[in-house]
Amino acid sequence: MDGSFLLQQLVNGLTLGSVYALIALGYSMVYGILKLLNFAHGEVYMIGAFIGYFVLIGLGGPDALAVPVVVALTLMFLAAMLGAGLLGVLIERFAYRRLRNAPRIAPLITALGVSFFLQSSALLLFGASFRSYSTFDFLSGGIVVAGVRISTTRILVVLAAFSLMIALTVLVGRTTLGKAMRATAYDREAAAMMGIDVDRVIVATFLIGSMLAGAAGVMFGLVYFSVFHLMGFTAGLKGFTAAVVGGIGSIPGAMLGGLLIGLAEAFSAAYISSTFQDLIVFSILIAVMLFRPTGLLGKADIRKV
Repeated sequence: MDGSFLLQQLVNGLTLGSVYALIALGYSMVYGILKLLNFAHGEVYMIGAFIGYFVLIGLGGPDALAVPVVVALTLMFLAAMLGAGLLGVLIERFAYRRLRNAPRIAPLITALGVSFFLQSSALLLFGASFRSYSTFDFLSGGIVVAGVRISTTRILVVLAAFSLMIALTVLVGRTTLGKAMRATAYDREAAAMMGIDVDRVIVATFLIGSMLAGAAGVMFGLVYFSVFHLMGFTAGLKGFTAAVVGGIGSIPGAMLGGLLIGLAEAFSAAYISSTFQDLIVFSILIAVMLFRPTGLLGKADIRKV
């Protein structure tokens, strides 16, 4: 295999890994605050992809956009992020809030139920057919690096994903809301006694995590064209895998895990076989769990007594 092929797979892996990283961030944020595995998160990503598609269609795309491309992309991302964020808030309010102090199995089963509910609702509303973003009709061009053509779409996706990751890191590390999130994640009861509005922090966490998933849905549609009602299941599993591999509850870990899973999937499909790419990805998960159960950048939970 020549260097150009290797570079192409690196670009493919970074693109896919950026999408997984954004999904993994939502898992990590919610788990860090509530110790809840929100298995409905993949379906929030799917709904975000559909919202972006319908905005594109409403603007005359993909064949004849009625607005400039930059405006269309901005509106697609904004609508998908706001719609997915609102959906995340509604899920928290009606499905999880009453179960915060319940045994962990209760919110876990509820999360699976919400996942199937959203999946079936999408099937009823949108049908089983694949919808295509067809971005080649309005996003063309790119750059050539070492004989490899990198499309404008892939550049856009990677830059947007890293920008969102950096913005989230700054928000959690430098803002008042971020400090409240970290305090709530460390000890929810103590944070409430210190005057932090825990309900507001949890809602904000679901909102931000779901907005990132909505953005990831649009990114997937832009690069891989097709969106459909089952797309959230596999992506949700890969995002969860990325969060666990990186260290669930850790924002840098979710980013690292997403990129590693994306690269592993791209290289295994290119150099071994696409038939075994899922096997290799989940083998990485098993290996990490065996040799470093907290994940690559995760830390062991502090036991309160």
